[in-house]
Order: sequence, then C-alpha cells, then structure tokens
Amino acid sequence: MSTTEQRVAIVTGGARGIGAATALRLAEEGRAVAVLDLDEAACKETVEKITAAGGRALAVGCDVSDAEQVTAAVARVAEELGAPTILVNNAGVLRDNLLFKMSESDWDMVMNVHLRGAFLMSRACQKHMVDAGFGRIVNLSSSSALGNRGQANYSAAKAGLQGLTKTLAKELGKFSITANAVAPGFIATDMTAATAARVGMDFDDFQTAAASQIPVQRVGRPEDVAGAIAYFTGDAAGFVSGQVLYVAGGPLD
Repeated sequence: MSTTEQRVAIVTGGARGIGAATALRLAEEGRAVAVLDLDEAACKETVEKITAAGGRALAVGCDVSDAEQVTAAVARVAEELGAPTILVNNAGVLRDNLLFKMSESDWDMVMNVHLRGAFLMSRACQKHMVDAGFGRIVNLSSSSALGNRGQANYSAAKAGLQGLTKTLAKELGKFSITANAVAPGFIATDMTAATAARVGMDFDDFQTAAASQIPVQRVGRPEDVAGAIAYFTGDAAGFVSGQVLYVAGGPLD
C-alpha cells in the first residue's frame, strides 16, 4: 500500500450533496475518510457506503463554527483513523435574502459556518500536516463569489474563502502543504433545491432554466465537483497551490 492510500481525509458537510460525493470519491482513491456533519447520524449512509466497499470511514458530529467541537473532532479523527493530512472544507448553509430583508443572524450564520468553520478546521488540522510533511486543504467557494442577487452573505463568505485559500497557500507552502479552492457553479443539490423554493420555482424547471445558460447545456452534479477536489488532494497536484478552479460548465461572465 502506498503512502497515498494510507492518508486520512476529513470532509466537512459530508452527509449529503457535494460533501458525500467527495467522501466517496476520496475513499475510492484509498483514503480513510472522516465524514463530519452537524448531525453525526446523518453521516451514517455515507460511511456505510464507504465501509461496504472495503474502505475505512468514521462519522463525526461537529459544528465547525464551534472551536471546542472542532478541536475535539480533529483529535478523535487522529485517534481513530490517523492523523488527518487532507482537509476538505465543504460545510455550508444558506440564509438567502435581499439586503434590506437580511437579518444580522442570517449574515452571522453564513459567515460562521463558511469562513469561521474553514479557519477553525484548517488551524486544527495544519499541525498534523506540518508533522507529516504533507498536506492538502481544499476550500469550497462558489461562482456566487462573483456576486449574486439575494446572497450578500453567501457571496461575501465564498469570496472570503478564496482570500483565505491564497493566504494559507503562502503560509503553509514551505511545509509541503497546498491550499486550493473549488468554486462550483449550478450543482443539483439540496441547497439549489432550496434556492428554487425561495424564488418559487419547481426544481426541475429551475434546473432546465439554469442549463440553458450553461455552455455544456446541463447542470452540474456533485460528482463533477468531487473530481476536481480529488485532483487537488492528490500527489500530482503538489505544485498547484493558491488556485481557484471554477467548476461551472463553462466560463463565467
């Protein structure tokens, strides 16, 4: 077994959608995967799929915006699976609204989960990466980082993650730790279904409308994003750091 196959990955928000697809993809590539989500029980399906295929996985309940919970979660992963050297900061929430309707709690919730969560998880995992002389951090940004009506909080958080990514790349590069961001466009998940509901559209119609504006003429799937994340976490990407890859089916205007 190669060292790559023995590496331990943490995927936050791993119970469903992009997180679940990423956990499964990394497990297919030989990683042991800790599946983190707010509700540990919600991770059960993802973990069972990995273990049924012969992989190693662990479900961990964790609020990534809570420093004590993050410290405890990372310590548990290190004890039960091994020192984590791959981190995918995918956990996220939506609290969409137009600016004049957006509450302070809507703003704070999105910032805390996306930005504070990525900061806390990266800080907790980086020591394990430094000690190992290898690390991969992938942050989930979004095409919304370029601005999107009704998402002042989400857009700001996703743009902030790009800045965090580039800073981590500069600070941690000397330890052979890379940091990159993947910025999905329209991906069919529970989150985009919630957006459709917010604007009062049937989800199928919402996807059809979105696909008509995408050069490849389809919406994205969680597996599309997982493939990009898998690349950034592999040995072949050791000289790629501080980058933002838009997985959006074409160029964004």
